[in-house]
Amino acid sequence: MPGRHITDHQMRLYMKYRQTDSPPVAAAKASFSTSTAYRIEQDRRLPSQKKAPRGRRRPDPLARVFETGIVPMLKAAPGVRPVTIFEELLRRHPELGAGIRRTLERRIRAWRAIHGEEQEVIFRQTHEPGQRGLSDFTDMGELGVTIAGVPLDHRLYHFRLAYSGFEHAHVVLGGESFIALAGGLQNALWSLGGAPREHRTDSLSAAFCNLDRDAKDDLTRRYEDLCAHYGMRPSRNNRGIAHENGAIESSHGHLKRAVGDALLLRGTADFDDLAAYRGFIDEIVSRRNARNAKRIDSERTALQDLPDRRTSDYEEVIVHVTSSGGFTLRKVFYTVPSRLIGHRLRVRLYDDHLDVFVGGTHLLTLPRGRPHPNGKHDQVVDYRHVIHSLRRKPMALLNLVYRDQLFPREAYRRAFDVLRKRLPDKKACRIMVDLLALAHERGCEAELADQLTADLNDGRLPDLNRLRTHFAPDPAQMPNVVVRLAPLATYECLIGTAEIGGAA
Repeated sequence: MPGRHITDHQMRLYMKYRQTDSPPVAAAKASFSTSTAYRIEQDRRLPSQKKAPRGRRRPDPLARVFETGIVPMLKAAPGVRPVTIFEELLRRHPELGAGIRRTLERRIRAWRAIHGEEQEVIFRQTHEPGQRGLSDFTDMGELGVTIAGVPLDHRLYHFRLAYSGFEHAHVVLGGESFIALAGGLQNALWSLGGAPREHRTDSLSAAFCNLDRDAKDDLTRRYEDLCAHYGMRPSRNNRGIAHENGAIESSHGHLKRAVGDALLLRGTADFDDLAAYRGFIDEIVSRRNARNAKRIDSERTALQDLPDRRTSDYEEVIVHVTSSGGFTLRKVFYTVPSRLIGHRLRVRLYDDHLDVFVGGTHLLTLPRGRPHPNGKHDQVVDYRHVIHSLRRKPMALLNLVYRDQLFPREAYRRAFDVLRKRLPDKKACRIMVDLLALAHERGCEAELADQLTADLNDGRLPDLNRLRTHFAPDPAQMPNVVVRLAPLATYECLIGTAEIGGAA
């Protein structure tokens, strides 16, 4: 019938025009015939209201089990997953078959909408400029980043302003800690040029892990002092309630995807050194901030001024240098110059390095090491610190606890393995120690590594005499310095005759 082809929209237009026009005029304005208009006058229901509801096309497979078998399970265990009910249902009624799964899931969803428990409501918040900054850590292990071929176990410290979306990311080599938080947060604030009025973090449970009561209280005090230094009010979201930190939690995923995409475009996830990877992360974050530049600039005017200086973003520890030529800190052994044996040193512990002091004098900076995941101790060794003693006791190299860490480059490790295979242990140790001494004394560590690699690739053992000659100073390039002494009479001309006579 012609009337079946009109739509609900046409019907509503007709009823609107019918308030002032006759049926033929209203029908013309609604774009259908006059006969259809007179038919509508007899029945003013919308076309969609005249369609009979579609009945079931097949028998309900859950008709005899839903109320008696499924509903009791939903009431007894409100949080049970539909797939668990599906598996239990097939165990009880195998004749139903696997094809009922989607039907069961839809029926359970509909039942829970009517009879289920109340769910937690998330209250969306409005953010004021300059009010809140948020910090959190995110694990980056899934991206497979390597430094010179070695997997980099790291996280990103991530800071974000809730209003403008300003971001800052800092590569953290260890786990979540107060040192990493303090360093990353201060880097972010000084990069931003101001501080918000509130700083929110999660519960910092990872930072408090394995700490006794006094250490936890000290860490809490240090965190409060850090916020007070920048005039920020510290706050934390409830443990396990991630959406309370939602302004940064969702940004984690966006940032990690951006880093992953950039690595794909780069063609490799391997970097020459840590500085190159950190620059890579900084560039990605800078591009993300550039998209919000206007909003970030407007929020900067609402931020608090920064203090005159940064506050401590390190932990200070006193260590004792043993006769082994180093000290142990946090399950890591560090070598230092042997002249420090017996001294007590003050160590400032940062996320990625250590600053070593005697009294108030800074001595050296060491890369920070970390114990193995299984809890085994590790070592950070500089062969320059022990080579003078090792030359007097070369056989100590054979079973040295930190022998593998002693070699500064892979070429030296390969050379020692080959020497041990082809020569007696005593001679192999002597040659290897002399090679390390040559690298130290002539300042040719990298160049010597290249020479060792070439020899090993050609199947030759390192020739110590040839290498010493190769890296010895070239006499042709040394300047010939001629010193001419001035006659003593020349000095007498510089003073008066009377003074000479008086002196006589």
